[in-house]
Amino acid sequence: MARRKTLRIATFNVNGIGTRLPHLLAWLDRTSPDVVALQELKATDAAFPADALEQAGYGALWLGEARWNGVALLARDAVPVESRRRLPGEPADVQSRYLEAAVHGIVVGGLYLPNGNPQPGPRFDYKLRWMKRLIRHARSLVDLPHPAVLLGDFNVIPTEADVYDPKAWRRDALFQPEVREQFEHLLAQGWTDALRSVHGDSTIYTFWDYFRQHAERDRGLRIDHLLLNPILAARMVDAGVDRWVRLQDKASDHAPTWVTVRT
Repeated sequence: MARRKTLRIATFNVNGIGTRLPHLLAWLDRTSPDVVALQELKATDAAFPADALEQAGYGALWLGEARWNGVALLARDAVPVESRRRLPGEPADVQSRYLEAAVHGIVVGGLYLPNGNPQPGPRFDYKLRWMKRLIRHARSLVDLPHPAVLLGDFNVIPTEADVYDPKAWRRDALFQPEVREQFEHLLAQGWTDALRSVHGDSTIYTFWDYFRQHAERDRGLRIDHLLLNPILAARMVDAGVDRWVRLQDKASDHAPTWVTVRT
């Protein structure tokens, strides 16, 4: 078997893996990503469709939760080697939001950052605490002598260029100055925002809500991010969004977002 020259690393908030499994399998079959982080499984560990994914050629790790949250990591023709479940720093936090593993020679941190709405309030405070914990842990990854990626649904709109109507979102937790500032602190460690690095100032979104045909009209947000440490960023080839998945019937409100890197 010829060695692959590139790896495709992707993140996809499936918004319920039980409901969206056909969409997920169709996307995997069409695009053959090598590494995938999933969010919002909305399924217990026992309900995770490991057998269906194995038949599609993917080994998996997962951290389920009955009604909300839930994350997973998939590896094409391999099984991820787990290194961490949940972020350190708050032992009482048992929400299923972070999973870390070695996959195809890359340290992969898949995350589902808290939404934080309504704000102000306890949920927003939790979001900020979670971001600070992520920043502390990310310092141990960014300077690794081997490739690392943090990817997932960050629930952060980094700039006004990342939302179709900044005024309409000015009071949302995803767009608050404190949240954007924390995201900037994370990037300042040395992470490369793959989509912005490739597409510059071009309009590119990863999420479209279900109202008023926003997906069809491309009125979206960029809240799913792939952050590469310097070792991996030096190998980046391309990055993009598979918007066609969002345009399918009964689709998730997110689209798969990906980066390709040289092996």
